[in-house]
Amino acid sequence: MAALRRALHEAALAAGTRRTLAGSLAGSCLADRGLWDKLHAQPRPGGVPTFDWFFGYEDAQGLLLPLLRGAQAACPRRVLDVGCGTSSLSVGLYAKCPHPVDVLGVDFSPVAVAHMNNILEGGQGQTLLSPGHPASRLRFMQADARNLEPLASGSFQLVLDKGTWDAVARGGLPGASRLLSECLRVLSPQGTLIQFSDEDPDVRLPCLEQGSPGWSVTVQELGPFKGITYFAYLVQGSQ
Repeated sequence: MAALRRALHEAALAAGTRRTLAGSLAGSCLADRGLWDKLHAQPRPGGVPTFDWFFGYEDAQGLLLPLLRGAQAACPRRVLDVGCGTSSLSVGLYAKCPHPVDVLGVDFSPVAVAHMNNILEGGQGQTLLSPGHPASRLRFMQADARNLEPLASGSFQLVLDKGTWDAVARGGLPGASRLLSECLRVLSPQGTLIQFSDEDPDVRLPCLEQGSPGWSVTVQELGPFKGITYFAYLVQGSQ
């Protein structure tokens, strides 16, 4: 959570909104859509189209790519990125993964979804994205990760949560529990849910173990990136 707060602080400085954001962070604002709409609407430093909390696709690919091996062009691995925001994670998987993937990024901010669709379509001077594999696909959809009812149960082989639990939990653990429940509902029985966070395992693991009966829960260290060690919490079904 410390890294998420730092990233929000840096984004605010870049947009000249330090005082407003600092006041907002005093409450449970990280679960508030209005804050994210404002942040996603801000210009990005250096004209970079994506903005990552924690770290980007390049730093996570070593963990992700082995989970996507063996996919066939006729049946790409389905990947769900919950709370995708304007991160490079979904875009990186689509454009750089050598294995066929069908990636869906969902976020409750319509501003974020519109921005990512704009990147996908090559709008506003952006280079049109090309897939890393000819059979790969990428879509974005507005949806609340705590209620993924439009998505069928067991329909994704890989579900990614990069900081979304951290943000939702600021609004209370019941919301975070609903998020976990929905991620596991749409995950295939042989699939993997990965939560990326800087939260200590002593805090996160008990929550995941309690909320994921029948699933295997493990943790791996990532980084350090920019001086911060992160954790990848893997919730997996039978392999």
